[in-house]
Amino acid sequence: MSIQTIYTWTLIALVVLASTAGDTLSAQAMQKIGDFGELRRRIGIRGVVVAVFRSPRFLLAVAFMAVSFFTLMMALSWADVSLVVPATSALTFLTNAFSARIFLYEHVDRRRWIAAMFVAAGVALLSK
Repeated sequence: MSIQTIYTWTLIALVVLASTAGDTLSAQAMQKIGDFGELRRRIGIRGVVVAVFRSPRFLLAVAFMAVSFFTLMMALSWADVSLVVPATSALTFLTNAFSARIFLYEHVDRRRWIAAMFVAAGVALLSK
């Protein structure tokens, strides 16, 4: 295995982990803040914006998403787009399912697990 392959898969893993952390933290922040429509009626649009940007989880989510984006750009500069983009999107789909189940206490049905496994298997076939 070449050093470029190791770097590529390390960057793909970092993109996936940072993206999943950002998605999960964003969802947690939005659950805590509540329904935007109701919030807007009570305190106005400015109050909604203030509530969102005062949320530490939301700000941390933005930071993780920025890390994910810049890591993706670095991975694309080292490897083929035909590998990096499918790998990051498919593996993020899989890790988001795990994260939703573990951290957000969502019910992830069997059909979604099977779909996630098929997508991951497709990426494994692409990477050979």
